[in-house]
Amino acid sequence: MNQNIIIGILVVVVILGGGYYLVSTNPGLLGMNATSTAVIATDNTTTGTGTDNTGTTASVPGVATDANVSPSNSTAVVTGKVTPNGSQTTYWYEYGQTASLGQQTSPQAIGSGFTPIASPGYITGLQANTSYFFRLSAQNGFGTINGPTYSFKTNNNPPGLGTPPAATTNGATNITRTSATVSAEINPHSSATTYWIEYGTNTNFGQISSFQAAGSGASTLTESVSLSGLNPQTKYYFRVFAQNQYGTVNGSTQSFTTQGPPATSPAAPSVNTTSASNVGSTSATLNGTVTPHGLQTTYWFEYSEDSLLGTVLGTVTAQQPVSASASTLNVSVNASNLSANTKYFYRLVAQNSSGTTRGDIVSFTTNR
Repeated sequence: MNQNIIIGILVVVVILGGGYYLVSTNPGLLGMNATSTAVIATDNTTTGTGTDNTGTTASVPGVATDANVSPSNSTAVVTGKVTPNGSQTTYWYEYGQTASLGQQTSPQAIGSGFTPIASPGYITGLQANTSYFFRLSAQNGFGTINGPTYSFKTNNNPPGLGTPPAATTNGATNITRTSATVSAEINPHSSATTYWIEYGTNTNFGQISSFQAAGSGASTLTESVSLSGLNPQTKYYFRVFAQNQYGTVNGSTQSFTTQGPPATSPAAPSVNTTSASNVGSTSATLNGTVTPHGLQTTYWFEYSEDSLLGTVLGTVTAQQPVSASASTLNVSVNASNLSANTKYFYRLVAQNSSGTTRGDIVSFTTNR
């Protein structure tokens, strides 16, 4: 066989093999099955990650364009989901008569939580019986993400009439150490509307309540949401979001402060060894104070002729209970069978589920 023919065959094999590899490792190149047509894969621009005010890692938003479209002769209702991932995020839809797009809807705020949130868009000013391409895009402080591009075709049907809801953030009531009730006014504007509350310890928020239905009426409703699991004596910021198929809106930011005092982690008891009393020749009363810090606690005294109370531990008194509800409590134990004219060293010890605390060593000398 001619050497040139052999080389040509090898080149064809290499090209075919490389093409198979590209397609098998990048299925997006083959398109996606959907109600509308997938055109190109995701195009992302990112700038890294960071940490939000709750200590959770924040990052670029997550974006998922929905292939389902509701077109008319001049409009289209498009949908998708955006996950803000811990940073204030806006979304919009890009669209156009070619895959290059070229136009976009107005950006809409979607908050800063870590929950995927429906992100509808209402595209207007389209031509009847015309093919259009579109994709969902979102941006926060860490970068911009574009979802996959799909296509749809307008028709001869007149558009439905509708507008985004109206939303006003009201104040907070029933404020306790760990909870509060916040309220808002919602007008669905005759389209099925969902609302939720975004809240957090600064104006980056970061948390959202559960999603609630506000119906599809045309009048303004007063709605309320209970927030729980809050930190005591802490200022919280909140605002309402409302959404129907025509868009997402948010109310102004309000704030409230939970009641105090601040919560403290369960701690080991505090102890203080105080001076002995009723000192005789063979007995003495050992004294101190115990603070249990909200946990069931026991205490005892260690005493010995050894000044370090370590090498030779003379005596340990019986353990006594202290209620978790007690504050600082004076405690004492009578030590007997002591030697006359002898110097003794002692300290108070207390223990609960968070640890054991030993007080300072104090001394006394028995009488002759």
